[in-house]
Amino acid sequence: MLRLAALTALFVLFRLVLKLSWVQVIPALFIFYLGSGGWKFLRIVFKTIRRDVTTGLVLLRVKWQVWRHLRGKNTIPKIFQETVRKHPEKTALIFQGTGESWTFRQLDEYSNQVANYLYEQGFRSGDVVALFMESRNQYVGLWLGMAKIGVEAALVNSHLRMEALLHCINISNSKAVVFGAEMMEAMQEVQPSLGKSVRLFCSGERNPESAPPSTEHLDPFLEMAPRHLPSPPKKGFLDKLFYIYTSGTTGMPKAAIVVNCRYYRMASLVYYGFRMRPDDVMYDCLPLYHAAGNIVGIGQCLLQGMTVVIRKKFSASHFWDDCVKYNCTIVQYIGEICRYLLNQPSQEVERRHHVRMALGNGLRMSIWKEFISRFGIPQIAEFYGATECNCSLGNFDNNVGSCGFNSRILPGIYPVTLVRVDEDTMELIRGPDGLCIPCKPGEPGQLVGRIIQSDPLLHFDGYLNQSATSKKIAHDVFAKGDLTYLTGDVLMMDEYGYMYFRDRTGDTFRWKGENVSTTEVEGTLSRILHMTDVVVYGVEVPGTEGKAGMAAIADPKNSCNLESFANELKKALPLYARPVFLRVLAEVHKTSTYKFQKMELRRDGFDPAVVKDKLYFLDSRQGCYLPLDMEAFRRIQSGQQKL
Repeated sequence: MLRLAALTALFVLFRLVLKLSWVQVIPALFIFYLGSGGWKFLRIVFKTIRRDVTTGLVLLRVKWQVWRHLRGKNTIPKIFQETVRKHPEKTALIFQGTGESWTFRQLDEYSNQVANYLYEQGFRSGDVVALFMESRNQYVGLWLGMAKIGVEAALVNSHLRMEALLHCINISNSKAVVFGAEMMEAMQEVQPSLGKSVRLFCSGERNPESAPPSTEHLDPFLEMAPRHLPSPPKKGFLDKLFYIYTSGTTGMPKAAIVVNCRYYRMASLVYYGFRMRPDDVMYDCLPLYHAAGNIVGIGQCLLQGMTVVIRKKFSASHFWDDCVKYNCTIVQYIGEICRYLLNQPSQEVERRHHVRMALGNGLRMSIWKEFISRFGIPQIAEFYGATECNCSLGNFDNNVGSCGFNSRILPGIYPVTLVRVDEDTMELIRGPDGLCIPCKPGEPGQLVGRIIQSDPLLHFDGYLNQSATSKKIAHDVFAKGDLTYLTGDVLMMDEYGYMYFRDRTGDTFRWKGENVSTTEVEGTLSRILHMTDVVVYGVEVPGTEGKAGMAAIADPKNSCNLESFANELKKALPLYARPVFLRVLAEVHKTSTYKFQKMELRRDGFDPAVVKDKLYFLDSRQGCYLPLDMEAFRRIQSGQQKL
């Protein structure tokens, strides 16, 4: 930026003040540029100019469309009506579970019936209704129908039970709960604790005797409801559409606000950035209460007219059969899904598909090329983003291992950057001027994005809980008086601006004076153990600096050869990155979006009195793992056993 400012000043001096000709000015500027170290920058320009210009045009296109919808006071239901008008008889949704196929006209009519019935029952714009069911076509029709009359759906994780389920219903102030028949038992458990004014509607086949008291069977009412389009509510593009809950890995789930504009821009940036087409068929095996499944996936159906195949639950063994059967061209993944697919035995069907793109986030660098090679998928459309964040990234040019990029030529165009953090406390490090310090290429830092509430692409809507919203905002990061969104994720940028995911804030830990990335170690260990589930985290040891690495390994058959494992670790990882402790258990718990849950494991530590699974520690002198019993634990605690 300083070099650019100097060049501008010289241009003004030479051309406007000294009145030199262009023939004199251009060589003079070029000589100055090279003399100030510009060759390296010139190489970066040549390497990235096409990428930056192409992505810049995508951003301009989406931004123009966003402003157009803002002026028109449009909403997602209104935009969907345009999609229906274009091709009413095209297949919109296919539910893999039953093979049920809905055209755009059928989806429109079903959602109209939902809207008209709920309006007749007294629900109005601004009311909240919790939606608690497994993924299927009706799921989309239900929240879309609610949105058509301005009712906001609270999309509750179908795996939640008891306290967490009650929490999600209560914090959204839901006036009703629409639940699937498969959720009957879960609703029975919480119904006595719900307010008497909360109405219960059941969708799907049900046994009336097992339903909670006062439950109304929704399906017959919807069949009799009018199919015409209801009167639109007085809502605009920046008004609430629905709520999506965080995974709750660090406490109770938080309800993130999704406005119409956010839904549109998330789906559209993915569509245009990765060059999708309306004739693509997307395989969506992700939960529809999650942003990836409902916005990135279903959004392509509602906004772009794409056919989407919905699967109730991801299945590694049936994944490629489904893709071949429904002629899918795009598949979605998240978290550990790609590793689970690689862990399946090779089969002929995995090369008979027509999939041209895998879309998602969480594909580990350690298996990236293997995934491409084995399944023959030419494009990995990896992106970075969270439901509520304002600084999404996209790997639009298929760069191996990257989750996106930011321009090195004009970094300020998209105000997203990496800033230095304290590796121990993960607090932002500030310079003498009180502002945060941007990271240099190759230096890990927390990804942050400037909040500009007047810019729909940089807007931050936050959570229903104001306290939770405040925790995600930092002040005086780029400039005095600014507001910035904190992602909580540590990334690293190379010299061309490509970003690589490193860890969640707090997952990276220091040991032996070095920073250990749990994500990188997990990838290495999983590869050594033939794609086994592995969770790596740091644990405190009395009398030692930093945290010692501990790995929880899923080994239900107790088949891990620790001697061979230790030998492989010596080849693959430096000493400081090798796990000091091992915990061998039957299964590693994951969220419903295939992310590992570390909080409870970290809290248990390596105390044999607390952990009932098999424990081992790395004997640094012998270079092998030994059983960790109470005697060994006491030696470690007292400092007699050196780690």
